[in-house]
Amino acid sequence: MFSACPWNASGAFARQVVLTRVLPESRLEDRDHVAIEEPLEIKITFIRQQRRRLRKLAVTMRTPGHDSELATGFLWTEGLIRSPQDVLAVIPCRSGNGVRVHLRAGVALDRQRLKRHFYTTSSCGVCGKSSIEAVQVNPAFAPPEDHLRIPEAMIHQLADRARAGQVAFECTGGLHASALFSADGTLLGLREDVGRHNALDKLIGYHVLRKQLPLAASILMVSGRVSFELVQKGAMAGIPVIVAVGAPSSLAIDLAESRGMTLIGFARQNRFNIYCGKQRIDTSCNVGEAE
Repeated sequence: MFSACPWNASGAFARQVVLTRVLPESRLEDRDHVAIEEPLEIKITFIRQQRRRLRKLAVTMRTPGHDSELATGFLWTEGLIRSPQDVLAVIPCRSGNGVRVHLRAGVALDRQRLKRHFYTTSSCGVCGKSSIEAVQVNPAFAPPEDHLRIPEAMIHQLADRARAGQVAFECTGGLHASALFSADGTLLGLREDVGRHNALDKLIGYHVLRKQLPLAASILMVSGRVSFELVQKGAMAGIPVIVAVGAPSSLAIDLAESRGMTLIGFARQNRFNIYCGKQRIDTSCNVGEAE
């Protein structure tokens, strides 16, 4: 019997579709679950000249759920807010595909940053930026210190621990995940989305709303490749270590190195590559060395 797909904490993330399975010796009419992809319009309200004003900020294609976190994380990683106290409230729009973020009086909005970008696909969070300079955002926190030490064995375990929490992926096979772990490997939070940048914004937004930044003693695990944008978002949250199942880009490595971060890629099948910041990884077991 075809089982129902579970919902996340704030709504459905998948729907059923009818399909034809093409097998080597047969054709089968069947049903399956696919990840939902819908637009979310992010609006902000702010005080200017003693009046509260409304502005449309961005439209992103996302998987519904945790929209308040997504909007807050987006504002933080875009550098539009610099303190968790800048957000007074996040109110869902009646349509279900929009949120309004109410900013406190006194928040100084950079007009050039407001022009960065109005539409993003689910796959690219920096598409449409008006210039290379606009893509770069200065973190609110200093580069992370080097006191964190992570055993090599823990890195091998993170992908499996994250995968165990990916309920939506198990249902659809079509969602990215970002997971945050403490220095001892405890899972602190996990978010999934059809867009890899949205999953991370949701995760960061969760911690912004709870005033838990910077995340200076944590490890970020991402389910796919790691791009410049994901490293930048991690830097904006003060995360010192990023571990990816897939490959990093050249610009992701350059940015992580310049920010004093540790960047690890291809963390699967009991192997991984350290691209920068190897001082935080304890490889004293000398696996693979000749006796």
